[in-house]
Amino acid sequence: MTHGKDISKWVVPTRDAVYYWLAHGKVHTKYLGEQTHSVTISFCSQNLKCLLRKRYQQNKPSQWKLYMKDCHSLGIIGIDYCRMRKRTIVLVSAPISELNGAEHGLIEANGYKRGFSSKYPFLFFKDRVMGSKMIVEYVTELLNLDIYELTVDRNGIWAINWIDNRQKKSLGCLALDKNPDDSLNGDEAVEYVLRNARASYCLGISDNVSDNFRFDGKLGPAENFVIQSYGHWVTLNNLINFDLISIAIVGSRLSVSDLFSFLRHWRVGGSPRLTFLFLRFENDSTFSGNFDEDLEVVETNEVGRYRILDKELVIKGGYSIQRMDGGKATIQWNFECFRMVVWHETATENGV
Repeated sequence: MTHGKDISKWVVPTRDAVYYWLAHGKVHTKYLGEQTHSVTISFCSQNLKCLLRKRYQQNKPSQWKLYMKDCHSLGIIGIDYCRMRKRTIVLVSAPISELNGAEHGLIEANGYKRGFSSKYPFLFFKDRVMGSKMIVEYVTELLNLDIYELTVDRNGIWAINWIDNRQKKSLGCLALDKNPDDSLNGDEAVEYVLRNARASYCLGISDNVSDNFRFDGKLGPAENFVIQSYGHWVTLNNLINFDLISIAIVGSRLSVSDLFSFLRHWRVGGSPRLTFLFLRFENDSTFSGNFDEDLEVVETNEVGRYRILDKELVIKGGYSIQRMDGGKATIQWNFECFRMVVWHETATENGV
């Protein structure tokens, strides 16, 4: 109840007060300079949402980005404060089954139960997907921001198409996480993500796939692609057809012959947008240190710097290779890894 008072004249609640309201249905606030008192308000109160929306939309920095997670049976939405390199979880949704009967102290309303941890509020739903959708719709409307980053596991694949349909901006980042409780291969989920994902900045895959998994489609145009494990499925044809700026693959089975063929492809103008390629081999590479003569590779002791995913790499020595149009790249290759940096505008040679 609001006791008949005009909610627009309240002193705007702090973030902690908002969290308390989400969990307990009460706001500690002031009215026209009066002493602080508790007001009980519905989670669905349109008046309070308008008040909060006005506060946060006026004061939110332009660097705020919203991220969503739907994995490991939880739905999460939070704020990424980009310049501060800090994240804050705003709301968490979980299935009621996660309570294990421990429902004492929870408040039930509108089809869900509210709880509160020491850090952020939990909402418990019978329908896990409905819970994730509700918290995302609420926070995106409150802050007038789209989802920038999405992390899902196999059970959260639904969110990719849902987010794509509900907002005009495409995702900046999309990650397919591995479900530690699921030992089965994620071939179907990985295939779906590769064919349907639209992420302008970064696509990451951590889920495991079978030994026979293959992908015959194209990927990109996009900026960054990361396979954190089980990268054995990436073939020479995949590498040639990827339209990406940077590629990092863990668990690669590409052979010395494959990489020589890729370098020939690159020298004649192939993969023109590529500036960074990193491979960590599943098994030790058989590279002996000798390149085919037609590649015209020479050793170098030059030092350069390359920036990728907000990290700066220092490239010291290795092998230098030149494209037919004059473009240069540095290659570092040992038993464990292959790394290639193309010196475009985003990278600097000789430490400049």
